[in-house]
Amino acid sequence: MRSAGLDLVKWLAILTMVADHLRYLWPQADGLFIVGRLAFPLFALALAINVGRSHPLAWPSATSARYLGWLLVFSVVSEAPYRWLDNGSTTFNVIPTLTLGLLVAWGVHHRPSAARWLAAGAALFAAVYSDQLMYGLPGVLLPAAVVVARSRRGATWLLPCALAVAGNLTNSWLREHPLLPISVLILSVAALAIPAGCWLLGQDYRRVPRVGRWGYLFYPLHLLLIKGLQWLL
Repeated sequence: MRSAGLDLVKWLAILTMVADHLRYLWPQADGLFIVGRLAFPLFALALAINVGRSHPLAWPSATSARYLGWLLVFSVVSEAPYRWLDNGSTTFNVIPTLTLGLLVAWGVHHRPSAARWLAAGAALFAAVYSDQLMYGLPGVLLPAAVVVARSRRGATWLLPCALAVAGNLTNSWLREHPLLPISVLILSVAALAIPAGCWLLGQDYRRVPRVGRWGYLFYPLHLLLIKGLQWLL
């Protein structure tokens, strides 16, 4: 069943991601970077919601295989546009982080031992190669933390908020200057992204357009478009 609230989360994630990437056109626009801190936690939230929709015993399934397949394909497809736009980056594009995050979230939500072994392997891989992953190990663990928080509630919601902050601290500048006012603002926005997304989930604004599988293709295409605009400006 379609969730209008989930589509709202996805749209806000997409729009804030685009805002963040517009910094490649206007590097001095610090406000875009601040707004962009909402994007990854919201994508992680959407992923966790999708995982939580399946029965804990219903794994593996055709749906889970398709979900993983789309992420794997666009992890590869998106790397060249991402590297072309940001040839100084030391990490892969963001989709490998979400792909590993899906595997860990499966292990937390699903009961079959194979899912848990796969999750453990994904978490270990993320720990070893954290520096090469956008948002590092905290980013990989974030969807699973949301799954846990949704099932147990209470103070467990502090964990995904903390992981959203930790993921941003993989940025070397933020890690070296965490107490500057701009850094505090940036990290506060990251911490509030999950609560904001949860509030959107409760909204039932049916007119919001559905975000379908075109969302996967949008990621590499918008990177290519921004690169093209760089040439024109």
